[in-house]
Amino acid sequence: MTAVLNFFASNFYMFIWIWSLIAVVTFCYLFFVTAPYGRHVSSNWGPSMSARTGWIVMEAPSVFFIAYLFFIFKEQTSTTTIIFLCIWLLHYTHRTLIWPFQADMQGKTMPVLVAGLAFIFNIFNVLFQAAWLLLLQEYDAAWLLSAQFIFGIIIFVIGFYINIKSDYLLINLRKTSGSGYHIPRGFLYEKISSPNYFGEILEWLGWTVMTWSPSGAVFLAWTIANLFPRSVANHKWYLQNFDEYPPDRKAILPYIY
Repeated sequence: MTAVLNFFASNFYMFIWIWSLIAVVTFCYLFFVTAPYGRHVSSNWGPSMSARTGWIVMEAPSVFFIAYLFFIFKEQTSTTTIIFLCIWLLHYTHRTLIWPFQADMQGKTMPVLVAGLAFIFNIFNVLFQAAWLLLLQEYDAAWLLSAQFIFGIIIFVIGFYINIKSDYLLINLRKTSGSGYHIPRGFLYEKISSPNYFGEILEWLGWTVMTWSPSGAVFLAWTIANLFPRSVANHKWYLQNFDEYPPDRKAILPYIY
């Protein structure tokens, strides 16, 4: 694995450009084909698996693989890079090991293909982040007092709060109103259909700023490529399935889109 990460770091900018191009293609593609999981699940994408198991498996590299890389490259870790790891794990430990057991996934499935592609994406994403943080950039303790770090972590924390609060409003909605889908109310749901996705985009914008890195920027691009079209699809789904859905709500950007 040491050789793999070193090779990845040696060809970092070539991989960044390739990964960015794929993100642009994915962004365009997902406006025409909605990823078949959640409310958009489809049986036309091959074999399926438990949605909860699929979610844990596909997100697992973002917890265990990155922790493993930090461990085997521990000589290259500084206090600042360890703090970056903790911030990263704040999101992904919840997303991988807590949220799937809180969300209503009983009896739900997702295509094995979707889980597999997401797993591969997360492997590459971890390689990008680890290559930059461990091999290509040195962050000293003074970085923690820089404008980039302070501004970035503020954005990240705001996004994390929006993401978590929005997710748990949906979870509690099903507990009070029954299984299935209902019109969410309160908080940023009064302004947009997918505040959980809006919050996640803010998180990785904050990560990009606080690390001031091309690896963060390409992850932000991928987050937008995946979540922006899905937010639009979710918004259209609500409008098609609920006659009383508030017509003034936007899809993903409050007051804008």
